[in-house]
Amino acid sequence: MNDELVQRSAEWYAARAGSLGASKVRDAFSRLKKGERTAAAENLLYEIAAERLTGVPAKQVNARQWGVDSEAEARLTYAFLTNLPVVQIGLIQHPTIPCSHASCDALVGDDGCLEIKAPTSATHLKTLLADVVPEDHLPQCYWAMAVTGRAWTDFVSFDPRFKDPRLQLFIKRIERDEAVIKAMEDDARAFLAEVEDKLKALDARYPVEAA
Repeated sequence: MNDELVQRSAEWYAARAGSLGASKVRDAFSRLKKGERTAAAENLLYEIAAERLTGVPAKQVNARQWGVDSEAEARLTYAFLTNLPVVQIGLIQHPTIPCSHASCDALVGDDGCLEIKAPTSATHLKTLLADVVPEDHLPQCYWAMAVTGRAWTDFVSFDPRFKDPRLQLFIKRIERDEAVIKAMEDDARAFLAEVEDKLKALDARYPVEAA
């Protein structure tokens, strides 16, 4: 027993890392009707495992700020390990669909795009074990190819908090798929047409008065 720790101190958070506490046992033991773990239990499992691999308490990390702060390091690490030329960009407009664009994290060589994520350690661990690009990031990767006309996108998940360097950078290449891209472009045109309809309806309801 360590009764000298002050609750919510840095030492207290460090002592909790990788450990199942009383406040979380309800989540850990929760099950669905068919007996599977709930999403809360599954998330907690990966969170505790990641804390053991990093030594960093999940609750002490501002996930959004971490992602922003880590992107540049991730880009440099990717370029170093792959030995590929990487060029940062701002924004590229879609060549045929007005008011649509992509802001890739970089262009790679003559044919590639780069999409970087610096997620929570638990999410990074899930990606490492699944060895696939998370489905919710696939549309962004394909849209980058739709806008740029490039042949592939390298998806990167980066977490330098993992003590083992082999686990810090995950790279998975997504090849261009014309059928997927065409479907996305059709959906984008339909969606943007609805945006225009909303604006026209607003103009009709609130016409600009003549001066």
